[in-house]
Amino acid sequence: MKVKDVTNYLETIAPLQLQEEYDNAGLIIGNGDDQIKGVLICLDITDEVLNEAVNTNCNLIIAHHPLIFTGLKKINDSTYPSSCVYKAIQHAISIYAIHTNLDNVSHGVNGKIAEILNLNGRQILKPLNNLLKLAFYVPNDHLEKVRNAVFEAGAGHIGLYSNCSFSSAGLGTFLPHDGASPFSGKLNELSIEKEQKLETILPNFKLNEVIAAMKLSHPYEEVAYDVYPMLNSSNYGSGLIGELENDMSEIEFLTQLKSKFHVSSIRHTQLLNKKVKRVAVCGGSGSFLLPNAISKKADIFITSDFKYHQFFDANNQILIADIGHYESEQFTIDLIGDILMKKFTNFAIRLTSVNTNPINYF
Repeated sequence: MKVKDVTNYLETIAPLQLQEEYDNAGLIIGNGDDQIKGVLICLDITDEVLNEAVNTNCNLIIAHHPLIFTGLKKINDSTYPSSCVYKAIQHAISIYAIHTNLDNVSHGVNGKIAEILNLNGRQILKPLNNLLKLAFYVPNDHLEKVRNAVFEAGAGHIGLYSNCSFSSAGLGTFLPHDGASPFSGKLNELSIEKEQKLETILPNFKLNEVIAAMKLSHPYEEVAYDVYPMLNSSNYGSGLIGELENDMSEIEFLTQLKSKFHVSSIRHTQLLNKKVKRVAVCGGSGSFLLPNAISKKADIFITSDFKYHQFFDANNQILIADIGHYESEQFTIDLIGDILMKKFTNFAIRLTSVNTNPINYF
């Protein structure tokens, strides 16, 4: 099996087009055509993780955080991260990052947090504005074939529903000129055909694939279609919000939070002495989502990397619980492992035994 067999599959789960502009997800070191001996999954690439890969004969490391975010002027073994780049190349280890693209899918990093907290009715906290509507026209007898083709290419998903579309009957007209090869009708004669207008929805990063599938399955030489931007909320975006089965006191919830995420302490705003029912989450640095958590009436917002002055922004409207960056994303290793082990059942996939958290507590 090749590196690209694994990475291409991961990109069907978390497309690279969903990563944030500042990010550097994807294959960072290596060649997609290299044969894989073993896969090691981690949050961060460190010298210890690379040693583990060498000792366990894993030549593909899949990390949540990219080893390289910005350009390197030197690649040597003296400073981080260039020392890790040097060692990976030295030992022919490929490195792949699945970062904010995994954050921005509902079944990704935040979905895992919501699963651990047993949240129901989950919704994206800050949806991406990346939805398009596709409308095209097709002869009645070919409607089902073309509709299925665009669904298979990634169109028609709304929330927990798939294969969503609407069709309406009408009459299409066209006049083929010399050089055309019309599916029906004759050259230089006006044709009037019974057609269906089919409308469906898709994320913008699927547009090229869906259009290609539509044209390939469509009988017409020239396909008439329209693409419209939409303001509807998409199934992709930052953070999640959901509800507990039963509300509980703030102290009780924070106690459970410490236990479930194995943390010794939680930085939080002043307790509001109210029940916790509606919970917002964001793995990693999530302070930018505080206004969204407040506007969606969350009782508590669980994330990390809040700065001192940002805690004041809660303004007694919400309880902020900063559990730490590593701590909030620790289960991402299990998430990636589960994704790959379900797909590649007879292959060596290891979860790192190295705790790469650079922060220690006394």
